[in-house]
Amino acid sequence: MITSKTNEKIKNLVRLQKASERREQNRILIEGQREIERAQKCGFEIEQLYVCEALLREPVGIKASVTETVSEEVFEKIAYREGSDGLLAVAEPKYKSLSEFKPRKDALIIVLETIEKPGNLGAVMRTADAAGVDAVIIADPATDIFNPNAIRASIGCIFSVPVYTCSTEECITWLKQNGITIYCTYLKASIDYLDADFRKATALVMGTEATGISQAWVEAADQNIIIPMNGIADSLNVSVTTAIVTFEAVRQRRTK
Repeated sequence: MITSKTNEKIKNLVRLQKASERREQNRILIEGQREIERAQKCGFEIEQLYVCEALLREPVGIKASVTETVSEEVFEKIAYREGSDGLLAVAEPKYKSLSEFKPRKDALIIVLETIEKPGNLGAVMRTADAAGVDAVIIADPATDIFNPNAIRASIGCIFSVPVYTCSTEECITWLKQNGITIYCTYLKASIDYLDADFRKATALVMGTEATGISQAWVEAADQNIIIPMNGIADSLNVSVTTAIVTFEAVRQRRTK
């Protein structure tokens, strides 16, 4: 059992909490039994598993190349969330190139431009998994897609949906080349999202809450859409907006 916070393995786990270190080592942290099991089910190899038996809630059925037990004090040092179940894993990330993606003829794709908050990214990935979308494309990403908090907010769904990162320009070019209709959430020259036709190949483009979508997307859009606001709020959280519009697309496709 590892009982020292200065153990080299423990010190490296702390370093991996930083995005720059995760990029340099090409490794990610996954905390929680449900998240780790989902990552493994989706083909991610668990290289190292750290177990705090004092915090376990149920038997561990996770296979790892290396398994280490740690004291509760040490686990508190490496954990990044409260109420942990005593499991932390190290895995190699999987990054996908947009050129590898061959969409089906009526693909449903979520595009997030410059998303910054890991919690919002994770929530969108949870929606994407539940709705069965074909892919999520992050244009000009402003956060690490495998940020531990994104993994947590997605409850592991970030591993089940294909995620691609690229520039806004690359994304627009790819969508146009593949004949995918671009719907942007944008206030001007917009129609009610309930009046849009999402039954064909569709990309639902969401911007940041602070600035919305960039001018490049405004010019590239085939149609702008809006969710009417009936109260004093003038907008919704990006993850909520994504869920509303995505499931409207799912509803339309059920009645196709």
